[in-house]
Amino acid sequence: MDETTWADTVADKINGWVEPFAGLMGDIVFFNFDVGGATIMPIVLWLVIAGLIFTAYFGLAQVRHVKTALKVVRGKYDSPDAPGEVTHFQALTSALSGTVGLGNIAGVAIAISIGGPGAVFWMILCGLLGMATKFAECTLGVRYREVHADGTVSGGPMHYLRKGLAERGLPGLGKVLAWGSALMIVAFTFFGGNLFQVNQSLEQLASETGGGDSFFAGNTGSILYGIVLSVLVGAVILGGMKSIGKVTSRLVPSMALMYVAACLIVILWNITAVPDALVTIVTEAFNPSGVAGGLLGALIVGFQRAAFSNEAGIGSAPIAHSAVKTKRPATEGLVAMLEPFIDTVVICTMTAVTIIVAAGPLYEARRAGDDSINGIAITSDAFQTALPWFSGLLTLAVILFAFSTLITWSYYGLKSWAHIFGASRTSETVYKALFCGMVIIGALLPLMTLVDLTDSFLFLAAVFNIIGLYLLAPVVKHELGRVLEYIRRRDAGETDEEIEASEAAANAPGDGGEGEKVTVDK
Repeated sequence: MDETTWADTVADKINGWVEPFAGLMGDIVFFNFDVGGATIMPIVLWLVIAGLIFTAYFGLAQVRHVKTALKVVRGKYDSPDAPGEVTHFQALTSALSGTVGLGNIAGVAIAISIGGPGAVFWMILCGLLGMATKFAECTLGVRYREVHADGTVSGGPMHYLRKGLAERGLPGLGKVLAWGSALMIVAFTFFGGNLFQVNQSLEQLASETGGGDSFFAGNTGSILYGIVLSVLVGAVILGGMKSIGKVTSRLVPSMALMYVAACLIVILWNITAVPDALVTIVTEAFNPSGVAGGLLGALIVGFQRAAFSNEAGIGSAPIAHSAVKTKRPATEGLVAMLEPFIDTVVICTMTAVTIIVAAGPLYEARRAGDDSINGIAITSDAFQTALPWFSGLLTLAVILFAFSTLITWSYYGLKSWAHIFGASRTSETVYKALFCGMVIIGALLPLMTLVDLTDSFLFLAAVFNIIGLYLLAPVVKHELGRVLEYIRRRDAGETDEEIEASEAAANAPGDGGEGEKVTVDK
């Protein structure tokens, strides 16, 4: 039996196990029913309603405090002696490296090909609402984090759900939600933060090196690609969060800027078609053509892809943001608000307009049922209309985006894994070996199988996390008031020492990194 036959056999066995499981999970998680001819999907509405409620409860924080968030991320209010591992900017780029990437490039194409251009409108709305949800969960992530003796930090929903709900007299519920959230994040880590990234970066590499005739289009080349990527990921994740922060703080901004610049060039090349594209996005959002479920069908697809792209409400981002150097949790909550805006409102929108003005025939063919056209191929085709030489750079960007997402999600998964199985050296070694091994599998699975699996675990994670966010929203509101007062006093010329002295004298809450108890109305 030659190598190719062996590789094909491995791929067939993996697909034979994963595809039925993906279908079963999709049927359970995305249960739906019809009302008046419209398809209702409760799990998607769960995220929509949460975004609306948090937007109202925090007084449109995503609009009112954007200027303050930009000041914080630039380091204006940094405290040199604050506990944590990374700066506000590094925490933001680390979190963005888990969101800005193939969800923006391939995910938008999938949304348009399934839900039509109108799905983009709902993606943008989901991004705006998700800013409030992200603010809440990342504030809690810092508020209830654990700073270890060696200076490393552990944070995320497994901590704030357990500690926060115990403070509010619900320790049993907190433990259940924390464990469930950690389990779903681990599952999504393996499929969405890992396999999907490998799959779509390989798709672009194969397209660039010969398409169906490429060495990487076959199972042997796919396995080889997975092995190489696995080794590179393993080399970085052994260094921990500081290593990840250093890599992503350099990698993500440069790749994002290059990608955005390319989108702008394609858009300008087709500038006369842009007004019609924008009109199409808005009109098809409310009156979509050829989309199953009509308006709600477009809405559901838009929110599904936006949730995959920006992860607001999932509980993953607080794991990265919790490592920030700060004494006031809401400073990082404000910074985290920028994440869905950059990811979904800006980058996803630019991708969508690029596709609509430059790759119409390809995404229409995908909508018509041509399953041979994968998500990233549509975006790549759009760039080639104006930048035929850009395909090589896009391939590099896609691989680097996938790489940055892989290393960030490896960290998310590790923290969640440690909550379930313990943080021993043996436990961490087992996790890292599994994660690197899963990289290889991602090169062998069909795209839509991975989409079904990632969506299922993503939305299940949101169920556990958002229940806790509702119950802990008063704590977030308290922290917001506290940090706004701190910023007012800093802008008035007071020093950190003066502010902290007066806070201590008034018996105010202390270091957000130590998880002190905050008294709020129940």
